[in-house]
Amino acid sequence: MPKSNLKLTLSVSRDIPFDKLVLSQSNVRRIKAGVGIENLAEDIARRTLLQSLTVRAVVDADGNETGMFEVPSGGRRYRALELLVKRKQLPRNAPVPCIVRTAGDAEEDSLAENIQRAPLHPLDQFRAFLALREKGQSEEEIAAHQFVSVAVVKQRLKLASVSTKILDAYAEDEITLDQLMAFTVNGDHERQEQVFERLAGTHDRQPYAIRRMLTEGAVRASDKRARFIDTEGYIEAGGSIMRDLFQGDDGGWLQDVGLVDLMVAERLREEAMKVQAEGWRWIDAAPDFPYGHTYGLRQLRGTPVEITTEEQATRDALQAEFDALTDEYENAPELPDEVDERLGELETAIEALDQRPLAFDADEVARAGAFMSIAPDGSLRIERGFVRPEDELPVELEAGAIGDDTADSSNVDDTIVGAGQHGSTDNGIEPAAEPEEEEGLRPIPDRLMSELTAHRTIALRDAVAQSPAVAFRACLHALVLRLFYRYALDSCLELEAKHVGFGQQAPGLGDTVSARAIDARHQALADLLPAQPEALWEALGDMDDGQKQSLFAHCTACTVNATFEAYNRRPRALGHADQLAAAVDLDMAAAGWTPTADGFLGRVTKARILQAVAEAKGERAAESIAHLKKGDMAARAAVLLEGTGWLPEPLRTPGRPLPSPVALDIEADSLTDEGSDAVIAVEPESEVGTAAEDGTRSVADEEPIDDTAGAEGDTPFAVAAE
Repeated sequence: MPKSNLKLTLSVSRDIPFDKLVLSQSNVRRIKAGVGIENLAEDIARRTLLQSLTVRAVVDADGNETGMFEVPSGGRRYRALELLVKRKQLPRNAPVPCIVRTAGDAEEDSLAENIQRAPLHPLDQFRAFLALREKGQSEEEIAAHQFVSVAVVKQRLKLASVSTKILDAYAEDEITLDQLMAFTVNGDHERQEQVFERLAGTHDRQPYAIRRMLTEGAVRASDKRARFIDTEGYIEAGGSIMRDLFQGDDGGWLQDVGLVDLMVAERLREEAMKVQAEGWRWIDAAPDFPYGHTYGLRQLRGTPVEITTEEQATRDALQAEFDALTDEYENAPELPDEVDERLGELETAIEALDQRPLAFDADEVARAGAFMSIAPDGSLRIERGFVRPEDELPVELEAGAIGDDTADSSNVDDTIVGAGQHGSTDNGIEPAAEPEEEEGLRPIPDRLMSELTAHRTIALRDAVAQSPAVAFRACLHALVLRLFYRYALDSCLELEAKHVGFGQQAPGLGDTVSARAIDARHQALADLLPAQPEALWEALGDMDDGQKQSLFAHCTACTVNATFEAYNRRPRALGHADQLAAAVDLDMAAAGWTPTADGFLGRVTKARILQAVAEAKGERAAESIAHLKKGDMAARAAVLLEGTGWLPEPLRTPGRPLPSPVALDIEADSLTDEGSDAVIAVEPESEVGTAAEDGTRSVADEEPIDDTAGAEGDTPFAVAAE
């Protein structure tokens, strides 16, 4: 006769009055974790208890049941119910669904419930949030019901909106949560899948690389063009903005570049019409101009407009408020945010009143023009009062003058080629194309050499201008060459001060620290000089030695030309530039130059990129990126070289030591393609098979997403089955 299978008998389930329940000391959960008791009580009040308590009968010394039951599993739910009783929201004798255990051990039951539960996969949570949203719940309602911030809800919904193909790959652990978060930057599923396919052929699958590929060609919201047109107006015009909800993105990326350029051009045109109404002969407007675009043009000297009585009264009131706030919070350890903001507003308003507009002679205005461009901070920059050579009045020769002494303007553009082209110093010679080969330690391309040495020339001019002694020595050196070595024979003494422009220059050269310092110094010195050249001799005589030395140093510095030019090799001149750099102890890193992917690393061979990383970070760091494609290698190298002070050979000052290599902790820097496998953490829960147990946040056992970003103080995710 066959042996019959034993039949399983489940534990009895029954309702027990709450006042017959007591906490058990057999509960293995001793450390508080997960959502707070108050939040759990609110969730139970909203949806009632979703899961029964596990209890055992309390017996007396003789082993007889006392009618009371202890709770070894579900203690947090018991405390939440207890809180509801205290608040009069639940009767003391309210029936509580319980599972009554008789066999086994209480501690073992409690342990099993906590460790045998199946955690909810993060993707299931993301999709659950999306399902709630599609059923009509707002983001605020979901956040309130699940005890998280609205920012966290937005993050979860964003993750759920990624392409199904990529979500499936995440479900199969083919990509990490960090990588999935990077894909949310661009909501275009087709573009997401293109980048995903590109990742299959590369070892570099870091989140930063995914974000970079998804935002290629877009305009950052921090770009001066975006700040100039205002992103709100861009959105109203139909433009879209890509946002990164998982890390700082400086306002995101403006996706429609054509719309950005159109809006920039339209606003510049509108502003140009306003300035044109002032009577200027011409207006040249462009987002940016090459550095030195005003060279060869005469600048008008204006007279500051006197401040009016109303403006002075306004300034006095602003100053009084500023002084009062400063005195009130003088001894405060830290200024309140609203006070700090108000002080900034007052400073800006006072500065605007102090910077008086200039008034120009009407006849001069009729011959002159203005340049309009976008400043680095996105504001409108207007440079008024420049006269082109062809607009100058004819020069009347003195009686008896011999020959034609008409001023030579051969080095100045005769016409404006187009918007933003006035004053271009391009010599019309096409530079050699940059090589596409990436093999070997090839020489730096000529065009890049020109741009690098243009940076160096600007910095060197700035440094020489701050060292009158070196400037005097440099000028004396030029004079001795001409007088003792018959360098110039056309005059008994000729010292030409040529202010050379740059045929090739990197974008933003005019916004560098050195260029802005030179422009500010030039304007300050110009304010010391008379408006008419006939009065210059007497004015120089009236200056003190310090003013004359500063003026001499500035004039000498403006003649410095340490720029490499492929068509005009000047080895001796560049050698002297090295001597000059050593004399002023020029440090291009301190002057603000950094090796970026666009400006340098992406334009040299892979061998040079690896050499740079090895010099700054050591061989191990170079080996860690050697397998990458050139574009990815350049981007990663830029990150590694940031803040190291590393410089390419053309920017180094002879005799100045290079920074010592800083060893890189490869593991800490996460240079492999494994990335961070976890971004969302899970607290062990006490109820098997549910996502709502004793403090759970209903996510997988991974590292936590930064839920506090933009929502500081939010409590973790919780549900009612506690």
